[in-house]
Amino acid sequence: MSQQTEMSRIVYDVKHSVGRRVKVCENKGRNKVDVMEGVISAIYPCVFTIKVDTQNLPESAQTFSYSYTDVLTKNVELVYV
Repeated sequence: MSQQTEMSRIVYDVKHSVGRRVKVCENKGRNKVDVMEGVISAIYPCVFTIKVDTQNLPESAQTFSYSYTDVLTKNVELVYV
């Protein structure tokens, strides 16, 4: 599958999953992986944001942004919960 087609599929999947819960596995390099769970909160032309609840308190929620290229290069893996 071509890279352009794969990127279009990733953008489409994320776009139609706004508001869904996801598990994010982020590869930090050197065998370090961050795993967190959150909700896809917004999408933009080049990035999307995920709101992660820390300690299950709404006031301590953090927002992380990732590019679609991160998903394409497998630096970030999204698993829909």
